[in-house]
Amino acid sequence: MVVLLPETKKIDSLLQRFQADSLNPQFAYLVQEYNRKDSMVNTKDSVKLSPVVRGQIRQELESIAYQIQNWQAFVQQAMQNKQEQFLAPIYRKVLEAINTVAKETGYTYVYNKEALLVAPTGDDILPLVAKKLNVKLPVNAQSGTGTKLPVKPGN
Repeated sequence: MVVLLPETKKIDSLLQRFQADSLNPQFAYLVQEYNRKDSMVNTKDSVKLSPVVRGQIRQELESIAYQIQNWQAFVQQAMQNKQEQFLAPIYRKVLEAINTVAKETGYTYVYNKEALLVAPTGDDILPLVAKKLNVKLPVNAQSGTGTKLPVKPGN
């Protein structure tokens, strides 16, 4: 149901903007800082620096190099966190609609069909939830793909 909501379609562009506006400039800054500090300690002018300062700059270089080498993992984690932040209100909205439909139709339990290995055929409340959210279901979604399997008391 989440992927059918119009808000979900906007998330990809928001994530791309986040990467372009926040993460890419941060990476460019790291590379720039690495090059600046590297030139401070690896040129003939570095003899003007005290050994303590050179040592400190070399430690900073190692730290920056580590960040650059692990940048992809950092980006993946940051993007995942941002995606979860964007999806949280959508998940709440869908869960509220599911709870409302379950209450209106008298269901005590609603299970995600994909989470059950074996289950009896049950009613499909996906069309009811879609209607509650004013979302038109694609033809293939009405056949039960990604649906919720409710269990009425006594079933």
